[in-house]
Parts: sequence; C-alpha cells; structure tokens
Amino acid sequence: MALRLEDKKALVAEVNSVAVDALSAVAAEYRGLTVEQMTDLRHKARAGGVYLKVVKNTLARRAIEGTGFACMQEALEGPLVLAFSQEDPGAAARLVKDFAKDNDKLVVKIVSIGGQLLPANDIGRLADLPTLEQALAMLMGVMKAPIGKFVRTLAEPHTKLVRTVAAVRDQKQAA
Repeated sequence: MALRLEDKKALVAEVNSVAVDALSAVAAEYRGLTVEQMTDLRHKARAGGVYLKVVKNTLARRAIEGTGFACMQEALEGPLVLAFSQEDPGAAARLVKDFAKDNDKLVVKIVSIGGQLLPANDIGRLADLPTLEQALAMLMGVMKAPIGKFVRTLAEPHTKLVRTVAAVRDQKQAA
C-alpha cells in the first residue's frame, strides 16, 4: 500500500528523531523471513530497548540525513530493517546477531556507531560491548581490587603471628 505524502513526512520525522538520539545502528536484509519471525524480532527489539523499523531506502536516506548515521546513506540497498540502539550501544547489534543465529535469512549489511560505518562482520565486536550494568560492575571491581589487596597486606602479619602461636601451642600440647 502506497504511503501518502503526509505519512511519508511523519515516518521520516519519526526515524530522524530516533536516529538523532541513537547510540548505534544496524541495517539487516530481511528477505525470506516469515511474518511470525519478523513479529518475534520486533517483540525482542521492544524488550531490549531497540527501535526497529522497516523503511523504504529513499525515506531512510532522508531520515538519517544530518545525523551521526549519515555515513550509512550510500549503503542502503535492498529490503532492510533498521535497528537503532537507544540506551545501550551494543543492544541493536546483540539483537540482530542473536536473531541471525537462529534465522539465517536475516543478513547484516550495515553497522554504524559514532558516525563511523563499520564492516558488517564487525557486528560481533559491537555486540560484545558490555551493557551499562556490566561496565559499572567491571569498574567497581577495578576500583575495589587495590583496597582489598591493601587490607589483606595489613592483615597478613597478624594472621601469620596467630598461626605461629597456634603452631607453638599445638607443638607443646603434643609433647
């Protein structure tokens, strides 16, 4: 069904507003996926905080114009589904990569982050980025390690003294 001009403008404005605030984008060819598979992909996208939209390439080019994803304009060819990460830079890549494992018809064509166009096979690198919670946990572990080592170093002489006294006691009791 053809879109009216007002609908096209609204669609371009919607995708543009998402692209302006997005952290990363992935475009994948969905040719051959069934309706059920696409519905499942959309459901997983909503649950993962990923904006997922099937848009005509001409409208997508206009929508990403002037955003950090303008580098994708030349590569938009074929039937593509656009996935934009809203909160976590690796969310869209994880979604598409995980879904493509089970559905070989979904083929990654474009990966973009920070205004850079990456090769499609770099989706694994982007998908492996830690989430905010994981990154905070790693940071806390790094910050906690020196303090823990310092406490163990301070406690070691006392512990050694207690073990020595206990060994002398056990030796005297055995004799």
